[in-house]
Amino acid sequence: MPLIKPQWESDLYAYLSGIIRNLGGQTLDINGMWDHIHIVTQLDLKIAFPDLMRELKAGSSKWVRQNREPHFGWQRRYGAFSVSESAVETVRRYVRNQKQHHMDLSFEDEYKSLLTKHRVEFDDDYLWT
Repeated sequence: MPLIKPQWESDLYAYLSGIIRNLGGQTLDINGMWDHIHIVTQLDLKIAFPDLMRELKAGSSKWVRQNREPHFGWQRRYGAFSVSESAVETVRRYVRNQKQHHMDLSFEDEYKSLLTKHRVEFDDDYLWT
């Protein structure tokens, strides 16, 4: 749902970056749209990725509900892709240009394209449930 408002998205990104920093990681870039975000980060391998995602989603949704949008919540699922060092700058540019990028391609089409490109099998009937 389109719940991330332009008026406070930079505050949300700063909050998410703080969570990553507190868990030993570093946010390289973060950006998104009203219904999703992309984060490029270097992670501390001492924390398991699902634990990081739980902390990001729980902490940020609580912050947003208390400070900006009382009905806010992340969807249950998320997508994550590792990136080789040689591709980091390309991915960072892609994330910085999200709003322009999504003028031509919907989030749903983008996500399916990423899954297909990385050979992740999916069933359309269950992708968004």
